[in-house]
Amino acid sequence: QVQLVESGGGLVQAGGSLRLSCAASGRTFSSYAMSWFRQAPGKEREFVAAISWGGGSTTYAAFVKGRFTISRDNLKKNVYLQMNNLKPEDTAVYYCAASYSSGAVVGSSEYRYWGQGTQVAVSS
Repeated sequence: QVQLVESGGGLVQAGGSLRLSCAASGRTFSSYAMSWFRQAPGKEREFVAAISWGGGSTTYAAFVKGRFTISRDNLKKNVYLQMNNLKPEDTAVYYCAASYSSGAVVGSSEYRYWGQGTQVAVSS
C-alpha cells in the first residue's frame, strides 16, 4: 500500500511559480510510476504529468509542456511538480497518484493510489 500527501499549493499571480510536493509512505515507492492530475471546478480530472519508476522517462500534457517539470527522489519518497509561468486556467486541485506500472502512463485508470489533493489558484 502507498499513502500520498500533497503540499505546496496556494495562491499565485499569473506568471508566477509554485512547486508541489507529494510525500509517499510505503517501502516500495521506487517501484511505482507517479503522476500529477488536476481537476478544475465543474470539469473532469485531467492528466498533467507522469514519471517512470526510475525517473528516466516523463510524459506531459500538451498544455503544460515547457512550463511544468515533474521529478522524483526515490530516497526521500517524494515526487515534485515545478510549475512556472502559471496561468489562470491552471487553477485546480492537483492530485498525486501512484501506479503499479513502471512506465510514465497517462490514463487515470492506471493509477491505484491517490492523494487528497492540494489547491492551486492563479489570479490574473
